[in-house]
Amino acid sequence: MTEAPLAPGEYRELISAALREAAYADTRRPAAHNLFMPDAHRTALYVDNVVVPGGRGVGKTFWYRSLLDDRLREIAADEYRINRLRRVRVAPGHGLDLCSERYPETRVLRGLVEAGEDPYDIWYTVLLVSLGQEELRATTEWSDKVAWVRSHPGEAQRTLERADREAREENIVHLLLFDALEHLHSDRTQADRLVAGMLHLALRMRFGTGSVRLKVFIRPDMLKSATELFADASKLSSYAAELEWTRTDLYGLLFHALGNEDGDEETAGLARRFRILTGGWNPESSDAEGARHVAPLLLRNDAKSQETLFEEIAGPAMGRGSRKGKPYTWLPNHLMDGTGRISPRSFLKALSEAAEASRTHHSAHEHALHYEAIGRGVQEASKLRVAEVAEDTPWVERAIAPLSGLRVPIAEPVVTDAWRDADLSSVLAEDSARYARADKPSEVRTGPRRPDDLPRLVDELIALGVMTRRNDERLDLPDVYRIAFGLGRNGGVPRPKP
Repeated sequence: MTEAPLAPGEYRELISAALREAAYADTRRPAAHNLFMPDAHRTALYVDNVVVPGGRGVGKTFWYRSLLDDRLREIAADEYRINRLRRVRVAPGHGLDLCSERYPETRVLRGLVEAGEDPYDIWYTVLLVSLGQEELRATTEWSDKVAWVRSHPGEAQRTLERADREAREENIVHLLLFDALEHLHSDRTQADRLVAGMLHLALRMRFGTGSVRLKVFIRPDMLKSATELFADASKLSSYAAELEWTRTDLYGLLFHALGNEDGDEETAGLARRFRILTGGWNPESSDAEGARHVAPLLLRNDAKSQETLFEEIAGPAMGRGSRKGKPYTWLPNHLMDGTGRISPRSFLKALSEAAEASRTHHSAHEHALHYEAIGRGVQEASKLRVAEVAEDTPWVERAIAPLSGLRVPIAEPVVTDAWRDADLSSVLAEDSARYARADKPSEVRTGPRRPDDLPRLVDELIALGVMTRRNDERLDLPDVYRIAFGLGRNGGVPRPKP
């Protein structure tokens, strides 16, 4: 008996269920069934690659937590064919989770820096704790731990050498993971120093040991500023692998989510039908949280096959004609930042919102996703992206706010004049002072490196992907930022109506 195709309403139901938590990836724990592995991420998991740059929402925390999980690490070792991942002892060096036995939390870190402790010594202490140094394990306060390391350099080094030697004899690697570096310190200068110390230690372990490694998940802008603070930082580029998402990766992620949805009996049935209709899925593994189904290569890597399937879901064009393009290419193109990168979180958020808008306003449409609803999805994804930027780097929101209502592209002098009228430099200086006084870890923020230098602010926004510079030197904002920030563009995706 041939399986009946999914009706538009059934596709909407499946998309809504599978992508419901797409915007909350940092708080959603990875599990076998939601572990999707893009080909481009393989090198990021190499044990010897110590730096993994990536923007917000690209999977840094997801991979950090997956590598800490024995079961998920085994799945990654199988699918990526990285046998060394089976021979690692993994520990957290810094992350979002509260884990005071393993590493100092934000307020403790701030106290250590203010007390004059060298950031390198702080992370060296964290490493020695992970290696089981007895005196450090028996000491409660991190200030005392760091002081012990500083006053016992010989014994600290012997601990490291012994751990390295024993690991080589056992044919294993000690792997220390670092994530959530934007929460290290409220002052950007101090945050840069902490990251620089961490990266310096990572380089030393890479060259000085055979079986002790650090892996640092980091935002590109923080990597750039930190590597200017210590010698030999240029060597890091040889051991770095960025978390990037191609268009085929994004659609592969979507289809993986649809094929692995098992929230309730109804949606699990829709996911099963989706797998049967698309064909070639392999039930690779099962655990207490359910089975993990692996999509066929054509749905993961082949643009033509992906476009054919997505056309079944969203139709052939972004309108009644073909002038505005095809949904398969239109959607990622309008979610791309100024550096050409697309956040999978933004992509999934746009699709989730498109499904809801189609259900509400276009329920009789012949396809699951109406083209106007896809545009609405981009608007909502823009809001999410701007909210993320406001959380990580509030100064960006401060800088773009005076430009609200203007149309892009725009001449740079118009931008800098608007900033002067808003006294932006003083506003940013006041923010930095307030964050420096904040006691709550949730208020840790990083600001621009030179808030009083307006041309450099433009350069920093370009480096972050929030702005671009055209060939005629005018400044532009990609739609994923422009829409929610309230700037207009002739012929662009409109700003949401109040």
